[in-house]
Amino acid sequence: MSKAVSKAVVVFSGGQDSTTCLIQALTQYDEVHGITFDYGQRHRQEIEVAETLGQQLGLKSHKTLDVSMLNELAISALTRDSIQVSNELMDNGLPNTFVPGRNILFLTLAGIFAYQLGADTVITGVCETDFSGYPDCRNDFVKAMQSALEQGMDRKLTLSTPLMWLNKAETWALADKYHSLDLVRDETLTCYNGIVGTGCGTCPACLLRQKGLDDYCNNKEQVQQELNTKCQS
Repeated sequence: MSKAVSKAVVVFSGGQDSTTCLIQALTQYDEVHGITFDYGQRHRQEIEVAETLGQQLGLKSHKTLDVSMLNELAISALTRDSIQVSNELMDNGLPNTFVPGRNILFLTLAGIFAYQLGADTVITGVCETDFSGYPDCRNDFVKAMQSALEQGMDRKLTLSTPLMWLNKAETWALADKYHSLDLVRDETLTCYNGIVGTGCGTCPACLLRQKGLDDYCNNKEQVQQELNTKCQS
């Protein structure tokens, strides 16, 4: 009997985190499929970046979905050009780049895509350890979504979060482990102002990304050891 083909869907934005997850997934699954969402986001260049990287890295298939209805419902600095990205938290304790319901919608649609493909894993680059304050990046949320999707589709599905307990330095170390640090640094788009690579250098996403890169480059051996310890646990 032939071995079953292992398949995974990566929620792929073309940013540092999802690209690192994609690169890792390509070493772990027979087929890796990507799904990218166009929700009228502020930095729309990320869609082009994701499609280019998907072709370059060898995705089995790559679907870009129009979910612009999210833009109509969710008011955020990432959905309204008139709202300036702020480094300060709002009165509710969340950054003004938080898009309410975004990952609920994304993971639901990715789960449906996985169902149609016969994939039993959806990979997302959310992170609780070193994140931007978004409640839909937390482990409890992901576990709740996995339970809902499994119950709603009556099918086993794993929402895999390889970066959940990594800090940004360790995420850079993971990219380096797969000999892709230069690609992630120079060709991904994390910047809230839509600048590829090192970005604008001033928005919250750029500051977090650069600090992680500096921390990794200044102490590679220790960070790699910490990464290996977390990956083995």
